Amino acid sequence: MKRPIKYFFEGLLVLVPIVASIYIVFTILSRVDGLLHIPIPGIGLIITISFITFVGLLASNFLTRWMFRILEKIFSKLPFIKIFYTSIKDLIGAFVGDKKSFDKPVLITMDNSTGLKALGFVTKDSLDFLGIKDHVAVYLPQSYNFAGNLFVYPTANITPLDVDSTDVMTFLVSGGVSCPDDVKKIPSQKALD
Repeated sequence: MKRPIKYFFEGLLVLVPIVASIYIVFTILSRVDGLLHIPIPGIGLIITISFITFVGLLASNFLTRWMFRILEKIFSKLPFIKIFYTSIKDLIGAFVGDKKSFDKPVLITMDNSTGLKALGFVTKDSLDFLGIKDHVAVYLPQSYNFAGNLFVYPTANITPLDVDSTDVMTFLVSGGVSCPDDVKKIPSQKALD
């Protein structure tokens, strides 16, 4: 009886990620195609990606960049909308913009007496604008969630990590389950940039 149960769980381990991934991709394609009212699956996604790329081309072009700056000024001054617009823009920019915010993985010593530590990302290496000296802002993502917490730590409690930030984010978001096999680096003692 143990062997069939073992095979069942092995089957779950193989099938659930495959089926869930296909379902998620199919759902995204169906939603995008449904929004654009296109009966051929996948064409809506191709059109959407092409449109986003075209807008990116226009936004980076010297001749058309001014239009997007005017639009940005309008959205950043409208009451109530300003809150959503700037938050969403900063969040997207943190992952894909020129000013990526999650590129400084660190190890935080939370309690010296117990040795409790946490992994996170320095998002602001100077809090002088708040009147807080010798502290940094550290974002701690939550596992299996699109959330996290922002903490302020003394710089003495921060150890920069000489590891790819994508690998650290994957490790954190997966709850410590996913880790590339080739990462064998130790924390670096270099100062924060």
